[in-house]
Amino acid sequence: MNLLKTLLFTVLVPGTTLGVIPYLLLKTGRGKWTVDFIGFTVGGVLLVVLGVLIYLKCAWDFATRGQGTPSPHDPPRKLVITGLYRYSRNPMYVGIIAISGGEALLFHSYLLGLYALGLALAFHIWIIIYEEPTLRRMFGEAYEEYCRRVPRWVGRRGPKAR
Repeated sequence: MNLLKTLLFTVLVPGTTLGVIPYLLLKTGRGKWTVDFIGFTVGGVLLVVLGVLIYLKCAWDFATRGQGTPSPHDPPRKLVITGLYRYSRNPMYVGIIAISGGEALLFHSYLLGLYALGLALAFHIWIIIYEEPTLRRMFGEAYEEYCRRVPRWVGRRGPKAR
């Protein structure tokens, strides 16, 4: 059941964020750069594919290991700290930002690039204001220890992260 709810959430929320909104922005015909470099296209495809794989792995882990969904209305009941969550506390958002940035490169659109930056900023604020306090209440010291070991985004958090 969690997998079905995760699929529904994925179609509705990331589907809108990464499909419908970029389509509408591109449809305006504005915000395209004129430099036509194959590296942008290749880089864009790679980022989109990598981002999709990251998102799918994280969504799978939320549904199976966490016994919940990516939706804030039906979050995981268990703290997910394995898989990609060993390297980032927010790999699902990293995947979404990668997809959005990849779309900007793929479609040669600085408008989509600005949209990707806006998404990153919105995610960062959402995490600080809502997600982290909620996870602290739900999981207590286990989440605090996880925060000490794993960075919010990517990279290493000292020798304990090894």
